Amino acid sequence: MKSDLPCEIRGPRVPGVPLVLDSPHSGRRFPADFDAIVSEWDLRDTEDCYVDELYAAAPEIGASLLAAHFPRSYLDPNRHAGDVDPELIDGKWPHEYRPSRKAKIGKALVWRTLEDGRPIYARRLAVEEVKGRIERYHAPYHASLLGLLDGAHARFGCVYHINCHSMRAVAGRMSEDGEGRPRADFVLGDRDGTTCAPGFTEAVRAVLAGMGYDVKLNDPYKGVELVRAYSDPRAHRHSLQIEINKRLYMDEITLARTEGFPRLQKDLERLVEAVADYAKERIRG
Repeated sequence: MKSDLPCEIRGPRVPGVPLVLDSPHSGRRFPADFDAIVSEWDLRDTEDCYVDELYAAAPEIGASLLAAHFPRSYLDPNRHAGDVDPELIDGKWPHEYRPSRKAKIGKALVWRTLEDGRPIYARRLAVEEVKGRIERYHAPYHASLLGLLDGAHARFGCVYHINCHSMRAVAGRMSEDGEGRPRADFVLGDRDGTTCAPGFTEAVRAVLAGMGYDVKLNDPYKGVELVRAYSDPRAHRHSLQIEINKRLYMDEITLARTEGFPRLQKDLERLVEAVADYAKERIRG
């Protein structure tokens, strides 16, 4: 495996079960052209630390797991390619422009600020710089995920997709749910029931709740681009975002794994097994 690849597929390229997972924000290989004015340590504050490792059992179960290598602060694959921040671009953006509300707080396709409001760059970025990031990182990640989803759907007639994330234990300064708000153990996001069948969301919720976890739906996270873009429940393509509270497995100050890590990893193995069984029961001929 080349170290400069933007992402990697762990497990089969055509899943043995109709289940695909992706971890878009756990990467921490910093590209040489980042040119940030804050440290890599500061930039890791935006990272979904170790999420790909928490789901390490997925390939053993026959599911495919796509993991990004690049950091979210360099480019966020969970944004539309047109979600650019005009305050960060030097000049007028000449390509597709589809800004989200995240651009207003510096969290668009390419982040402008950290969670605490500090700027990441001392300058605006040239159009070609941002376009290059899209071509080298965003496009390959999306193509890899779509390929996995299409492969599973072609083989089984259905596909279930889990978009894997982690979240702060308590909402930060720039969080939309209000600074200082404590968060549940897990938040499931299906964009208010539009990206997957309600039964899939409920199945995941029931497994986690049965393990004793506090689970919320679409509060405060509903899911963003990676569950929106490739889901179509009527065509048996189901996508669900899962946010894990970082306090369950790591120290948010030191970024070290805690003693809760192995327990959570084992519980997520049980979850993936349950989802795989759920998906196999719904295979269409």
